[in-house]
Amino acid sequence: MQELIWDVKPDLIIETGIAHGGSLIMNASMLALLDYCDAIKLGEVLDPNKPRRRVLGIDIEIREHNRIAINEHPMSNRIDMIEGSSIDSSIIEKVKGISSKFNNVLVCLDSNHTHEHVLAELEGYAPLTTTGSYCVVFDTLIEEMPDDAYPDRPWGVGDNPKTAVKEYLKEHPEFKIDKSIDNKLLVSVASDGYLKKIS
Repeated sequence: MQELIWDVKPDLIIETGIAHGGSLIMNASMLALLDYCDAIKLGEVLDPNKPRRRVLGIDIEIREHNRIAINEHPMSNRIDMIEGSSIDSSIIEKVKGISSKFNNVLVCLDSNHTHEHVLAELEGYAPLTTTGSYCVVFDTLIEEMPDDAYPDRPWGVGDNPKTAVKEYLKEHPEFKIDKSIDNKLLVSVASDGYLKKIS
């Protein structure tokens, strides 16, 4: 993700699934580095209290202790959070409104991993990806795991992010799987999940 963010240089990263907030913080820190690099190139003085790039996280439940930890982090002024189901139409519309203010959007889908849920997220959020950027679908590896790997979860082989990606791409030629990313990695949780928007 660090390499992808550096290449794409998004000004907004949308993430479904917050959990403890680790990826929000990591992505915000990558965006901060991009802001500083831009300021150096342009000879500007960067105001750390007015970040240009932002991360937007959506989760069905943001636990209070996680919210407090995220809000107390030095990167918190780059992070916005929305509590609610990522596939709720009102949430999707809210995210569309926010994303319309940004020029270069990268999307990361990493919440409920069932086929139905991920497909609904793809329909709602993948179109917000700007051309040349990516919609990254995490945990596609579930399809390659043993049948009994997730006995306490509603997803598994045949019902997971990879099956949703396969179905979504049938009707969306504006995206292609970027195999060059998979080819660099020995181990990945998102094989065939790096979807580049080509048109």
